[in-house]
Amino acid sequence: MGASRLIRFLPSGSSTVRIGEPVGDIDVGLATYAGDKVEVELYDGESVLDPGAKTGEKVTLDRVLAPVTQRECGTIRCIGLNYLSHALEVGMEVPSVPTVFFKAAQALADPFPAPTVIPKAFVKDDAADYEAEVAIIIGKDAKDVSESEAWSYLGGITASNDVSSRKAQFATSQWSFSKSFDGAAPLGPVFVPRDSLEQSKIGEVTVKGIHNGNVVQSSNLNDLIFSIPKIIAFLSQGSTLPKGTVIITGTPSGIGWSKNPKSLLHDGDEFRVEVSHGVGTLINKIVEEK
Repeated sequence: MGASRLIRFLPSGSSTVRIGEPVGDIDVGLATYAGDKVEVELYDGESVLDPGAKTGEKVTLDRVLAPVTQRECGTIRCIGLNYLSHALEVGMEVPSVPTVFFKAAQALADPFPAPTVIPKAFVKDDAADYEAEVAIIIGKDAKDVSESEAWSYLGGITASNDVSSRKAQFATSQWSFSKSFDGAAPLGPVFVPRDSLEQSKIGEVTVKGIHNGNVVQSSNLNDLIFSIPKIIAFLSQGSTLPKGTVIITGTPSGIGWSKNPKSLLHDGDEFRVEVSHGVGTLINKIVEEK
């Protein structure tokens, strides 16, 4: 039986990136933030998508990294307005086909302690916002996949924060620029492989966004307008989704820009994305670039 949860990480006392399975049901994000010891069973592979076999060795985690590298992900495909509650929140018509935009690979970032940086060119806008999301990672090359086949192309799930600069976003009809700044797609901490998930119960996966200790977003995948299989099938039509492609699936209601008064990200803030089913808590400390 394969691993139920995997991380890409640096072991204590080593600069070599490894793949492993956290011991027990510990929330890796919360534990590393608190400085608690996290034991990891090593695998001999070099990717969470090809973890290889257990080596029989246990090590202590020093730093957790994004589950895939920028090179592995290639691009980050994003689905906008994919929670019914969010579409209603922003007063936009519920889409009949998925709204798609891209983030550049350079936006992919590690969990805490890696900072989430608001670029200095956009600090003055006071428009940095959060979007708690469930991310999926494609497990094998997918092209022209049907919805009924799509589940088999899922590698697994993790958590992401679709960090967005709202003034830049709404200054144009295209969203990619405002969402592709370096580090604007933190990912992790844990990758949960498809074999640890039940397709019939995937809607029970929950996602929460927590801003400075306050729960501001909370939903589950049953609120998705377009399900994970529908997303994979749609994006694969006429276009290859290479193995390792990251797809962020949309955000629930509760974004800071829609609040009155607005509740945005500022220097020193903390944002957490909590995803159930073993993913755990992605923690981002916000830094305004000087």
